[in-house]
Amino acid sequence: ELQTREKSGDEGGGVAAPPPMFAGLSDVSISEDIPVEGEITVPVGSHSPDEDYSTLDEPVKDTIMRDLKAVGKKFVHVMYPKKSSALLRDWDLWGPLVLCVSLALMLQGGSADSKDDGGPQFAEVFVIIWFGAVVITLNSKLLGGTISFFQSLCVLGYCVLPLTVAMLVCRLVLLAGSGTVIFIVRLVVVMAMFAWSTLASTAFLADSQPPNRKALVVYPIFLFYFVISWMILTFPPQ
Repeated sequence: ELQTREKSGDEGGGVAAPPPMFAGLSDVSISEDIPVEGEITVPVGSHSPDEDYSTLDEPVKDTIMRDLKAVGKKFVHVMYPKKSSALLRDWDLWGPLVLCVSLALMLQGGSADSKDDGGPQFAEVFVIIWFGAVVITLNSKLLGGTISFFQSLCVLGYCVLPLTVAMLVCRLVLLAGSGTVIFIVRLVVVMAMFAWSTLASTAFLADSQPPNRKALVVYPIFLFYFVISWMILTFPPQ
């Protein structure tokens, strides 16, 4: 019958029917004497030692020491500012929180001998630092910055370190008394640390902004650290 169909197809000018698929497999036979052995494995990507590392089983002491070392490295990056992604890659808010509380406590001591308990001053410093950092971050995002919200808060908070050092130096200088020379020393220290904080923050944040909008991002940062510097410079002696 198949031959009859092929002949009729050839005579009618049609196309011959295609041969059946896997036609040759019917002639293949496997001898029962040949053992069929093997192992099927699915290739999996190579695992690095970091993937198997877990911090759930490590002692609390090791966790604390690791976090302290990470915070210390970020402090070093701020004191020696350069274009680096260390603060952006491994961001945290422990360092900014410690700096904010330390700066607020040192400024609070200015009204220790007055009738006020210094509470509003602590609140003012705390709100200015965190609210100012949030406003700068939102401004950066609205201008098309590629940095994340918490990464910007981390950089702005860690860059308060030079101003915290300036506040500590001013407290020590004020122990010697007050006068024109003391004020000039305080002014020089505060201005130097203000410039340091501004340059350090822009070194980390400048590359994440569009080239034609960097000035719009740097200006709020300048005002942010200027307000903190003014609070330090106008700190009243006890």
